[in-house]
Amino acid sequence: MVTTTMTDPAPSTGLPDRLRAALRDYPVEFKWLGGIVAGFLLVFFMPVGAARFDNAILEGLALLNGYAREHVMLCLVPAFFIAGAIAVFISQDAVMKYLGPAAHKATAYGVASVSGSILAVCSCTVLPLFGGIYRRGAGLGPAIAFLYSGPAINVLAIVLTAKILGVELGVARAMGAVGFALVIGSIMHWIYRREEQARIGSQKGFALGAGQGRPLGDTAAFFALQVAVLVFANWAPARAEDSAIWHAIFAWKWPLTALAGVGLAGLLVWRWRWNWQPLAATFGVVAVLAGLFPQHPELAFSAGLIGLTLTAALQPGDGEEWLSQTWGFAKLILPLLLVGVLLAGFLLGRPGHEGIIPSAWIGAVVGGNSLAANFLSALVGAFMYFATLTEVPIVQGLIGSGMGKGPALALLLAGPALSLPNMLVIRGILGTQKTVVYCALVVVMATLTGWVFGTFYP
Repeated sequence: MVTTTMTDPAPSTGLPDRLRAALRDYPVEFKWLGGIVAGFLLVFFMPVGAARFDNAILEGLALLNGYAREHVMLCLVPAFFIAGAIAVFISQDAVMKYLGPAAHKATAYGVASVSGSILAVCSCTVLPLFGGIYRRGAGLGPAIAFLYSGPAINVLAIVLTAKILGVELGVARAMGAVGFALVIGSIMHWIYRREEQARIGSQKGFALGAGQGRPLGDTAAFFALQVAVLVFANWAPARAEDSAIWHAIFAWKWPLTALAGVGLAGLLVWRWRWNWQPLAATFGVVAVLAGLFPQHPELAFSAGLIGLTLTAALQPGDGEEWLSQTWGFAKLILPLLLVGVLLAGFLLGRPGHEGIIPSAWIGAVVGGNSLAANFLSALVGAFMYFATLTEVPIVQGLIGSGMGKGPALALLLAGPALSLPNMLVIRGILGTQKTVVYCALVVVMATLTGWVFGTFYP
């Protein structure tokens, strides 16, 4: 009898393993391929030479240029320093006590709304401050209330709205902005209440002022002087019908800014025992630049910021940490912000100029008081960038072109608080889902509020 023996299978060549590895990597490679193909097609079919496209490119660059000249050094950099200071010099226990997830709701939302509204900043300048308090332990709801209230509950803008666009629009904007900050913050807290409960369990409090060894008054003065520099340096030009106080502050804005800066330097030297030599050298350079170039005070202002940066870098401990936190916020926010400003200018242009989307299209559909008109006004306002106070003359022009009062209010409630650059940065801090929910709440509430207002004030 012949017997057969089973032979061992041939040794594996490893092909199945390599095949599985290749299949596992295909999704990543397909994403790269899709991105490359999409980029190629975008460039290939770009309508270069078309008048509207070329003009939109120039509008994007013009808006970016104006933003860099008028807002980066005067608004953003001081805001970065304030945000970095929040992360270093404000104890986590203080933030948790007044703004944390477990804080008393009336106190938390009241503090968030008031502290945001006194800054009178735009939707982009408020971002470093929002990131600072949120990362320090503020609850999502109060942090969102602060994020909305900073640019939206702007007392100066509300007064200007009432004066130029009518008392009813000014009052409606004030009431709507306050209500939005509270309602949207509360809704965001409720939607993500489980995450907030997890944050309560994961964040440990510290003794108020622990590790700083400084009186509360010194810390309060430190932040008040920084806010004074931010506010006075960006004080809007006075018009003929503005009050005498407004005219006086604008006429003295740079001396007031310098006085606040000198006060900050004095506090750092005499109360916090920082090295005085770099601050003295900075004072000398600022004085020389202010004398040589009185028509360009931003040069002296920029020199002051550079001097503060060098002083903090040479101060071991809290100075170096302050600069490190400030630089961290700048790296996170500034690139996204500049890209967003460029896109906003390309799509919608600057005030008084058109981007790729014709302004006639917008003006044709925001007349009357339909839900669609209010929604489009809120949506366009949410994506467009408004510098502080510029939304009022823009809306004035749109009303002159036929915009209804309801859509005008919708734009005033959504526009200053949101912008395309603002959305990109918020996504980097909160993630995509929370950003989409927040922006949707702002747009929907602005739409409904404008529609109700337009019903009573057609």
